[in-house]
Amino acid sequence: MRHLLLTTACAAILAACGGSDGNAQQSAAPAPSGEPWETRPANAPSQQPAFPGQTRAPEVSADVDYQVVTVADGLEKPWAVTFLPDGRMLVTEKPGRLRIVTGAGELSQPVAGLPEVDARDQGGLLDVVLDPDFDENRLIYWSYAEPRGGGQNATAVARGRLVEGGGAPRVEDVQVIYQQQPAMDSTKHFGSRLVFDREGRLYVALGERSIMAGRVQAQQMDSALGKIVRINPDGSIPEDNPFVGQEGARPEIFALGVRNVQAAALHPETGKLWEIEHGARGGDELNIIEAGKNYGWPTITYGLEYSGGPIGEGLTQKEGMEQPAYYWDPVIAPSGMVFYQGDMFPAWRGSLFVGALKDKHLVRLTLDGERVTGEDRLLTDVGERIRDVAVGPDGAIYVATDSAQGRILKLVPAG
Repeated sequence: MRHLLLTTACAAILAACGGSDGNAQQSAAPAPSGEPWETRPANAPSQQPAFPGQTRAPEVSADVDYQVVTVADGLEKPWAVTFLPDGRMLVTEKPGRLRIVTGAGELSQPVAGLPEVDARDQGGLLDVVLDPDFDENRLIYWSYAEPRGGGQNATAVARGRLVEGGGAPRVEDVQVIYQQQPAMDSTKHFGSRLVFDREGRLYVALGERSIMAGRVQAQQMDSALGKIVRINPDGSIPEDNPFVGQEGARPEIFALGVRNVQAAALHPETGKLWEIEHGARGGDELNIIEAGKNYGWPTITYGLEYSGGPIGEGLTQKEGMEQPAYYWDPVIAPSGMVFYQGDMFPAWRGSLFVGALKDKHLVRLTLDGERVTGEDRLLTDVGERIRDVAVGPDGAIYVATDSAQGRILKLVPAG
């Protein structure tokens, strides 16, 4: 597989460039076919997977020649990318700015009207998605770390009507439709991916805030920490949520026992929610979320505490708790995921693409139903943390790089 890197200037006149420029770079050759990409020692070598193929899948390359085009740069810690119907992008910047980005790389003025965010550490302005009926109502939804006073904060979701024209873009009629409870004095693990299902209900992935007082609440039904919640677009609770009417349970909870979900997407065929969450030292997990299920954190998990000791009792399996469909040890630090269904790369159709913060690359997983059968790693020579990944209306794959001078890159066929 060959990987070419293009400049922004070349991107603006891609057709005239004939595909690549004189500064094209070739990536390192992939690992031999059939051997796992991951060869580093596991953090927890005594832990064994629950079934074959649950970790360290074989390297599977589709031998696709692609080139990387810089679409936009100068973004501060971009966190999420979503596409408007006309092909422009909405891009969040963690310090609290939302921008509209054109295909030529032009950045709008920050969208006015957003509420205050707590941008310390892992907090800030996080995910953004369009309403399923955006063409009619112009509504967008965003998640963020909401300051709650006294140093406390929590994840919140707001929506507003995107208005352009007459100056800088803005959101009007802003409503905060969901506030995670309880708030905590922590600057970590906000989770925060937003996904609409086929019925127009909104999944919100919520972290457990990292600190021990929050971690234990991932298993508590009166807390929204460490949960996948499901709400209606106005913030009300769907009547068929699995814990509606159960005493002591928050009715918005859809699933429990997750750690820090920063990647989530709806499967294009089954409609199920797939999510990928950060582990500690090992134990990044791919989970397929079903109503009412318990995904185990922190009772069962693969990997170790950052200190090197076991997490809880060191269990990886327990009755009544779900196993991850796949896990990584050591971690890749996943952020952002998308199922590829485009026409630009037929050989990649059906693959699941995942951004990697720690390992600074783009992971491609090959799938057989709900099982991971292969792993490939792209953009290994870009040298930047990959925060989000999306597919544009043109069928290209777009990624956001996580840095003070973040970029939007896109993958297109070479030549």
